[in-house]
Amino acid sequence: MRMIDLIEKKRDGQSLTEEEIRFLIKGYTEGDIPDYQMASFLMAVYFQGMSPEETAQLTMEMVKSGEQIDLSTIKGIKVDKHSTGGVGDTTTLVLAPLVAAVGVPVAKMSGRGLGHTGGTIDKLESIPGFHVEVDNKEFIRLVNENRIAVIGQSGNLTPADKKLYALRDVTGTVNSIPLIASSVMSKKIASGSDAIVLDVKLGAGAFMKNIDDARRLAEEMVEIGKRVGRKVMAVISDMSQPLGYAVGNALEVKEAIDTLKGEGPADLKELCLTLGSHMICLAGKAQTPAEARNMLEEVIESGKALEKFKQFLRAQGGDDSCADHPEKLLTAGYVMEVEAKEDGIVSAITANQIGTAAMMLGAGRATKESEIDLAVGLVLNKKIGDPVKKGESLVTIYSNRESVSDVTGKIYNAFTISREPVQVPVLVYDVITAGNK
Repeated sequence: MRMIDLIEKKRDGQSLTEEEIRFLIKGYTEGDIPDYQMASFLMAVYFQGMSPEETAQLTMEMVKSGEQIDLSTIKGIKVDKHSTGGVGDTTTLVLAPLVAAVGVPVAKMSGRGLGHTGGTIDKLESIPGFHVEVDNKEFIRLVNENRIAVIGQSGNLTPADKKLYALRDVTGTVNSIPLIASSVMSKKIASGSDAIVLDVKLGAGAFMKNIDDARRLAEEMVEIGKRVGRKVMAVISDMSQPLGYAVGNALEVKEAIDTLKGEGPADLKELCLTLGSHMICLAGKAQTPAEARNMLEEVIESGKALEKFKQFLRAQGGDDSCADHPEKLLTAGYVMEVEAKEDGIVSAITANQIGTAAMMLGAGRATKESEIDLAVGLVLNKKIGDPVKKGESLVTIYSNRESVSDVTGKIYNAFTISREPVQVPVLVYDVITAGNK
């Protein structure tokens, strides 16, 4: 078998066989296929796409390229959640303890962030004492005992995907739906969960900018799950403006705590109830999302969700008193307001510009080597549809540097204020299941 033949086959719009995809991934991972040939193949996929069978096979070959986590000794159906990324996306910090409080095991491996803010792991590390380096045996014990654990990803999960993504990033082939779908699903499948709820983001702060692409991506990932024996469904949710109010690591932890108390932002709470309801249904704990939602609302109102969060923190060395005293979280040295320059109604908040402003403060990483400041970030005081008067605060800046004129300019560019009333964006656009594709 020769790589040139596979390139030409895909270039001409033909489908590769299982054996050919195995040869492709094994050869590239082991260094037998050079970057220039794989780059050519990826460009052919970018233009010609892949069949559902090819995409599922590509996914599984990437899974087999490295370690696969065996969670079979955890009692019950293990449910994971994955977001395609956004600004102020705090859902995991809320969902994991919320769903675990209902009795569904959440065994989650998360990564560090590269972009606007830190990943879930970075956010959790803003809690004093919390540690994410847990071996597999301890990970399984924690989930069996507490129904929840969140740890850093193994270094040897899907090495083929890591190598392919690095090449896609420098060859203009990132934005290929089959390649995105297989990349996401390979990591989730290798992590060992039985069922996966996907939160596919749509809008200016997301990778998918239009509903058709978002729906195609969701459908491809659900189809992969179906073909490889996993329960998978997807929610397409809005990211035209940041989710919630907080953008920044410790700030998002505080917002998650507020949400578990029933006091958080309405949009963050609603999305968590939506995603959590589907997680509970996939785990077989409820027959309908409405029934599952009632279960989630009950554990928030009773305080069980917050208690589960505290138990989770204690089990991984964290200071659980932060849940009652969030002032113990890391705090920034300077707090400044960005005031509105005119009266009107907020008609747009460009999410990716807000994310960039937070990254400029140090809340995120421009490169893997960048140092992250867990204390800094932004808190929005206005969302789309809110009235605002000149001099009112649009955003509160939390910074560890005194001069933030560059950040302020970026925030002003992100906000559009109009005279006319505007429609608030839809939060959930669609729900994709294996049965409604």
